[in-house]
Amino acid sequence: MTEGKLDPARPLSPGLDKDYVLGILEKLLRTPSPSGFCMEVMSVVEEEVRKLGYEMETTPKGNGIVTITGVGGGAALGLTAHVDTLGAMVRSIKPTGMIRFTPVGGYSMHTVEGEYCLVHTRDGRSYEGTVLSTKPSVHVYSDMRDLKRVEENMEIRIDESVRTKEDVEKLGISVGDFISWDARTRILPNGWVKSRHLDDKASVAALFGLLKWLKRSGSKPSRNVKIIFSTYEEVGHGSSYLPPDIDEMIAVDMGAIGDDLQTTERDVSICAKDSSGPYDYGMTTRLIELAKREGIAHAVDIYPHYGSDASAALRGGSNIRAALIGPGVHSSHGMERTHADAILGTASLLLAYVMQPTG
Repeated sequence: MTEGKLDPARPLSPGLDKDYVLGILEKLLRTPSPSGFCMEVMSVVEEEVRKLGYEMETTPKGNGIVTITGVGGGAALGLTAHVDTLGAMVRSIKPTGMIRFTPVGGYSMHTVEGEYCLVHTRDGRSYEGTVLSTKPSVHVYSDMRDLKRVEENMEIRIDESVRTKEDVEKLGISVGDFISWDARTRILPNGWVKSRHLDDKASVAALFGLLKWLKRSGSKPSRNVKIIFSTYEEVGHGSSYLPPDIDEMIAVDMGAIGDDLQTTERDVSICAKDSSGPYDYGMTTRLIELAKREGIAHAVDIYPHYGSDASAALRGGSNIRAALIGPGVHSSHGMERTHADAILGTASLLLAYVMQPTG
């Protein structure tokens, strides 16, 4: 293959390393990383970037940027996916030794009821716990089923011998400590992947598939590319700052599935519009055309209750064109599921885009 050149009449056959992509995905999913508590997962990301022969710079707020020099030089294309996930923080410790928590990111309380979790203290210790309602037993509370699952009616029972607030404090747990949910990751032989936090670690794995293919093939993209791993997307400002040489950006994030939507768990979702408005017409059209040319299963959808790192960049004042794609994910912000086909399809579509001649 000639660097930065594709025959428009011949589909690209990238030969992406499926085992590698799913392996790095599992490693990422098993690393706790609620928004604002991404130090460990970013160490995993940086280590993997260096294994592949690239360098990563870190921004003051903890985002990672990997620069790939292209054939044409000039302005860069930004590809961004977020490593941060939903989670919680300790809001208060109750006199009973139960922990009240405050959400990090947007989710419904019923999606975490009964979930196992870790409470991470600021001195590096972790304690297991379980999320429960304040009336957790049908044998005790007649109104257990009717209790609204809202923040004030939820608490965490930690797996230590504690009966008072003081007992919990002696463990080093205090207000402001982060809480991560058990991802419960399952990668099945038939390609199905079910886990919490596929939003957006499935997209991060797709970007690693792209990086490995470029390094293994010795190919260069048609223009400079900057891959951004962001750490605050779930709270709205993941890639709000962009390096000034980026003039186009593709946010790589999960595609939602449900009523009035076309995307499935085996498709690449191409989002034409979300809550921040329509994405760039030319970029979106090019992505659709490339997906058709490459034979990549895809769907075009509109997500009215959705925002992305591209939304944050535009609202932050970046003078860019932007688009949004990603693997279809069912039950987003809950017990999520996707398929290896969608993750590899996302990497394949990104590869076609970065290798497409510019101009």
